[in-house]
Amino acid sequence: MGITYRKRKKIGKNSWINVSGSGASASTRIGPVTINSRGGIWVKLPGGLNYRGRWK
Repeated sequence: MGITYRKRKKIGKNSWINVSGSGASASTRIGPVTINSRGGIWVKLPGGLNYRGRWK
């Protein structure tokens, strides 16, 4: 484990620009689903569970 950098800037009602040590990406949330420009997908599930995967 090392030191990481992450910054998130809100640009709209459900949209963000994310900046980290590996670069920048954009993400948007549609209901319980969040997708980002690098192909990541997050889904909020019942019971406090989350699913994280790739869509590309």
